[in-house]
Amino acid sequence: MKKILVVDDSPGWVRHHIFNIKYILGEENIEISYAYSAKEGDNLLLSNIDKPFDIIFTDMQMEADFLPLNAGEWLVKQIQFYPEYKGTKIVIISASPRIEQLAEKYGVDYIPKRLCETTVPYMEILCSQ
Repeated sequence: MKKILVVDDSPGWVRHHIFNIKYILGEENIEISYAYSAKEGDNLLLSNIDKPFDIIFTDMQMEADFLPLNAGEWLVKQIQFYPEYKGTKIVIISASPRIEQLAEKYGVDYIPKRLCETTVPYMEILCSQ
């Protein structure tokens, strides 16, 4: 079973990502969890520490609690801090013009939100697991 976490403060985007993931992978053998903030996402990381997520999709611009970092950037750092998540694929999804630099800085994948209108970027990431 593939475990996936989607973190975004917009319920519409959460639904969009979940729909595309299910469209590509089907609903069999996947478990999708979601959170509407970086803090909620971190709580899910901890509550699933014994059976970590395989893939985590996170928005960058959510709650402002972590300035000067974006909330998603803070969450990526949290994920990378936990040894149990060492093998987890992290994908940042953002409208930020700095998305490529942030992805490079943390060694993660990224999808610009403008490309999320199609399933193509999801397909590449999900099928490479």
